Amino acid sequence: LSVPWGQSTFSNPPYGREVGKWIKKGWQESLLGKTVVLLVAARTDTAWWHDYCLRGEIRFIRGRLRFDDQKNSAPFPSAIIVFRGGGERL
Repeated sequence: LSVPWGQSTFSNPPYGREVGKWIKKGWQESLLGKTVVLLVAARTDTAWWHDYCLRGEIRFIRGRLRFDDQKNSAPFPSAIIVFRGGGERL
């Protein structure tokens, strides 16, 4: 989080208490003209969701994600957040 991201960046931030820092970083990078795409838990009840995700494009993923050949799916809904460089929404 301490280095600049590329012009186009995809991130699947680590789940947990630090996720808000990743979302904030993605939004800040977009203000520099970059495009940032984030795969996140759809935690619509959190401060980071309201402070940052609502400023981007939100695509909710139908169902629960399942990675590779894992038996169990994610225990939460997910969403894709897109921050397109150069503009702030709200």
